[in-house]
Amino acid sequence: MSNEKLSTQPYKGTRDFYPCDMKLRNWFFGKIRETLELAAFDEYNAPMIESLELYIAKSGEEIAKEQTYNFLDRGGRMLAIRPEMTPSVARMVAAKMGELNYPLKWFSIPNMYRYERPQRGRLREFWQLNVDIFGCDTYEADLDVIQSAINVLRAFGADETMFKVHINNRRFFNDVIAAICGTDTEGSRKVSKIVDRKNKVTREAYVKDMNELGITDEQIAKIDSLYTMDVFEATALCPDSVGSGELVSLFDALKATGLLKYCVFDFGIIRGLDYYTGTVFEVFDEDPENNRAMFGGGRYDNLVGLFAKNAKVSGVGYGMGDVTLENFLVSHKLVPDLYGEDYRVLVTRFDDVPYENYIALVDELRALGVTSTVYIGTKKFGKQIDFAVKDNYTHVAIMGGDELAGGKVKIKNLKTREESEVERAKLGEYFA
Repeated sequence: MSNEKLSTQPYKGTRDFYPCDMKLRNWFFGKIRETLELAAFDEYNAPMIESLELYIAKSGEEIAKEQTYNFLDRGGRMLAIRPEMTPSVARMVAAKMGELNYPLKWFSIPNMYRYERPQRGRLREFWQLNVDIFGCDTYEADLDVIQSAINVLRAFGADETMFKVHINNRRFFNDVIAAICGTDTEGSRKVSKIVDRKNKVTREAYVKDMNELGITDEQIAKIDSLYTMDVFEATALCPDSVGSGELVSLFDALKATGLLKYCVFDFGIIRGLDYYTGTVFEVFDEDPENNRAMFGGGRYDNLVGLFAKNAKVSGVGYGMGDVTLENFLVSHKLVPDLYGEDYRVLVTRFDDVPYENYIALVDELRALGVTSTVYIGTKKFGKQIDFAVKDNYTHVAIMGGDELAGGKVKIKNLKTREESEVERAKLGEYFA
């Protein structure tokens, strides 16, 4: 056997979560769940392993095989560890299509794996909030989904100066490109791919790619003018487009509900996946040092049809990654002192008090809803206090032989250093 030591590092693109990390994650996942459940979204989950065919049908064979962790199982089936949740939830809806009560408002926070180059905001293993509404064909579902994204960020204390929701419509985009360039559906799709990556390439490369599709400089200039228009200026160019009507209805509703201050029209928002059919949006961090899209989504009316013939169940939703959310919260200083919100008590020990008496004291504290534990070990009293400070305890409970006999406990506040003698029968009053 080799004497070489095993690495202590996690697999590339994954993370270890120590208790302090889990406290942060549990806090923001809890906030998300609370916010969405308040808006009547129900939580679901699906298997981590799916058929590779599911992702090939949705994204194409090349993308599915390159970006998934896939393998042949013992039964000869090609499987993949899920890289996203949308195909799984579409499959679930199709499986019980006739039994479900529409519209559905569902969410999940699963972990997923995607084989790609790790970078800031993007890892190989990540957790992603997925929010979807199925069975509503009108702009109300788009509004509800966008509102949920806004409310999730607001729940952490974010305001309109910290983020903006950039909104477009794929139907509108296709109709405008067709009107300007005379393209068919496939031609508009090809233009959309170039527009989708225009901020990631040089201006020269953008123009060159457009020219190679037969788009003239004059036509490029007309497309460019749309990037600075508001929604009403832009939709006036193509008023008969179904997408134009959807955009106007959505923005009228955003204005009427007071949500418009969080939103802007952006003709450059495409969302690269071909299954999007209507409203598309991305949420941008407004911090100049991290001015990038954090997450996004849109309407995908045809995805359930991959699983059920003649299925007509519309969907709209988005995905928000945990890495980008955490970066956003930290950069905007929206993470509170997670160890200062609740009581956390260490019961110290002395040799002259039987151990079972400390267990009884801990039971009393826990019955009051106070997080507490008795110190485990043989360290002297001073070292026990040091341990409590380093492990983020808020208080220590001190009960020697005299306190035990008198039915009292000394409680020391580790933040203020104040010490109080409390009757055991009145601990509930102290920790109220």
